[in-house]
Amino acid sequence: MRYLHTMVRVKDLDESLDFYCNKLGLVETRRMESEAGRFTLVYLSAPLDKENAEKVQAPELELTYNWDPEDYDGGRNFGHLAYEVDDIYAICQKLMNAGVTINRPPRDGWMAFIRSPDNISIELLQKGEKLEPQEPWASMKNSGSW
Repeated sequence: MRYLHTMVRVKDLDESLDFYCNKLGLVETRRMESEAGRFTLVYLSAPLDKENAEKVQAPELELTYNWDPEDYDGGRNFGHLAYEVDDIYAICQKLMNAGVTINRPPRDGWMAFIRSPDNISIELLQKGEKLEPQEPWASMKNSGSW
């Protein structure tokens, strides 16, 4: 398992970039915009982590800017922790066997979400290429929020 990023939602991307980059000193490593999803993702790293972040995309802070205005309450502005795993199905099975609810099953062979005992959302991402869909994951429904 490898730590990837922490995601926070921001209301004003320019203001947030001014804070994180100009004031705090983080540097932008990459950016992705999704017309279909109506959001922008900006990844930041500490200056000493920049080279590593550009090579393997970790460790980073992901700023998620949703284009449609939204007030973030109840901690919704904090998104999730993300970890890359060697086998998404094996880790999800291990977690389920230990009594952990898989909130967003890895139906696609690539991504799953769970929650910590303190309700922190944790994203698990398959290392490398997506795995072929397989049961019981392919037909498993979401459970709760993630």
